[in-house]
Amino acid sequence: MSLTYKPQGVCSQKIEFEIAEDNTIHSLKFIGGCPGNTLGLAGLIEGMNVNEAITRMEGITCGARATSCPDQLAKALKEAVQK
Repeated sequence: MSLTYKPQGVCSQKIEFEIAEDNTIHSLKFIGGCPGNTLGLAGLIEGMNVNEAITRMEGITCGARATSCPDQLAKALKEAVQK
């Protein structure tokens, strides 16, 4: 299933991703944000189990911000699996 999420409190404006039937993440793409970081994150998360990704990224902050692109991705994934 192909999904889109609008992150809050970070530089990126949109997160697009797919969750395969085996509960793995594919085609992760951040629109906006720090290109090197978001491309690196997408490369690391590709093929990872959704629950593992949530556990690893949830609660990560970016500087003085209360959230980050990884944290927002964790929120997007949690929302997606609850549907």
